[in-house]
Amino acid sequence: MKKRVTRKRPGTVAQSRRKPARKRGPARPSERVRPGKRARKPPSDSVAWIRTLAAPYLKGYKPVAAKGGSLQGYWFLASPKARVRKGSRPAGKPPASGQSAGFFVGYLMGSGGYSFFTPEPPECLVFAWVGPVGGSLHRRLVAEPGSLVRKTFEYIRWLTHRPPRFVFHEKELPAMARHGSMRVWPPEKHQHLSRNFFIETLAWLVRSVLVRKLKEQAN
Repeated sequence: MKKRVTRKRPGTVAQSRRKPARKRGPARPSERVRPGKRARKPPSDSVAWIRTLAAPYLKGYKPVAAKGGSLQGYWFLASPKARVRKGSRPAGKPPASGQSAGFFVGYLMGSGGYSFFTPEPPECLVFAWVGPVGGSLHRRLVAEPGSLVRKTFEYIRWLTHRPPRFVFHEKELPAMARHGSMRVWPPEKHQHLSRNFFIETLAWLVRSVLVRKLKEQAN
């Protein structure tokens, strides 16, 4: 009587070899998630790139980060020697003490203090400012007929026909501004599209000669 030869199933050996691999050991150092990395914000959440982008257009202006309030971005002071307020400062106010002028480049995150824009935040925002409103520098550069900012506004409105167009507010700190809502933009394209907005707006301000003349006449 012949003995039966028991053949191993083809998969038996392979299965026995795979079993040890099923046991999950400790994660490798490269696989572990470091607490510091998890808490780090995505690059798109930082506004430091705005300072770098605007610097070639606003040469000689002193950048100061906006703190608190509805603004997120940078103030650019026409006078590099301007005294910057230390510590906390009123929201929406320029960082320089005394009479000063310059530009703001960044975002309007809420309507507080800027309802005269009739905004739809979040918005991209660039404006020329002269402060304090009602001061002698503001009267000379903004309020008076034929003033620098007023004449520039008339020229730049003629130059730009595509919305959003520049607006003029002689009784507000942002004397001449251009702003546009980002609500209709896909979130993943906010930085890319706002970058285009800033470049286009700053290029017009340079072409209008306001960047050069505001620095000259504010000092």
